[in-house]
Amino acid sequence: MEKVMEILNLSKSFKEKKLYSNINLSVNKGDAIGIVGSNGSGKSVLFKIMTGLEMADSGDIIINRQKLGADCDFPRGVGIMVDSPGYIEYYSGYKNLVLLSEIQGLITSSDIIDIMNLVGLDPHDKKPVRTYSTGMKQKLGIAQAIMENQSIILLDEPFNALDFQTNQEIVKVLKRLKAEGKTIIMTSHQHEYLEKICDKLYVIENFELVPFTDEIKEKYFRF
Repeated sequence: MEKVMEILNLSKSFKEKKLYSNINLSVNKGDAIGIVGSNGSGKSVLFKIMTGLEMADSGDIIINRQKLGADCDFPRGVGIMVDSPGYIEYYSGYKNLVLLSEIQGLITSSDIIDIMNLVGLDPHDKKPVRTYSTGMKQKLGIAQAIMENQSIILLDEPFNALDFQTNQEIVKVLKRLKAEGKTIIMTSHQHEYLEKICDKLYVIENFELVPFTDEIKEKYFRF
């Protein structure tokens, strides 16, 4: 299998709070990996480090054979949705994606239309993003993360605060991307959705990234 990402002995703290210590992870092309964790566990920070938006205290991240911070500042071929994307709220979703696409100039307006249709958004809808529901904003974030045909997709909490129907629609989209051979890494505190898509699940526990076993599920998610 072709290795597309390695996290090597990664550690991170904020002032007195340790998030993780010596995290290691190896990701092969086409893997779908889920990271389970509660709010404040460091999932979003880990994703920011993986894309060069945040610095680790120690350790290395290698993506497509390039070391972040040494060979590149931001990895190529990686689409990301972390936190709330910064859209121009009085523009439509389509117009926002067009503006973002002009940064690299890799796709056409027809590509954007296709991607919006894929995630269940109407590209001809003129209403501004500020009037979008939470689910629509999530879908727009996913569209942004995948619209340039990125080979690696990082999605932080794609199922957060959404209704059941919208979550099912997002699961369908992500399954399609997985079938196309995309490498997907995503986080959620809702492990049941990750289990529908991912081949491997991990959890941040005791400052480490460990497999999400039945024992851990029973410990943290007992009903």
